Formats: sequence, structure tokens, C-alpha cells
Amino acid sequence: MTLNSIARLALVLVLSATVMSACGRKGDLDRPGVTSSNAAGTDGKKQPVEDRPFLLDPLL
Repeated sequence: MTLNSIARLALVLVLSATVMSACGRKGDLDRPGVTSSNAAGTDGKKQPVEDRPFLLDPLL
């Protein structure tokens, strides 16, 4: 392998790692169906969360 092909491969790997690490939604890491108030042991009403569509949602 030449230096040019190694540099190109490294660039592709770095860019793909950057793109994959940026996927997902912001928020706490909770189990599905468990709200933060239930996890803390306090009674509280569940706040509805606005589900905004994301550009890549059709791919998932």
C-alpha cells in the first residue's frame, strides 16, 4: 500500500467514525417505559415529549 492509499483509508475511517458517533437523540440513558420520576421513586405525572422527525428517520 502506498502512503496515499493509507492516508485516504485513514480519512475515510475518521469521517465514518465521526458520522456514526453523531447519530441518535439527546437524552438520558433510561430503559424503555421507565420515566426518570419512576426511577427516582417519586410520583409525578408523565410529561409528553414532542417527537420531532429527524432527517435520517426513514433509514431506521
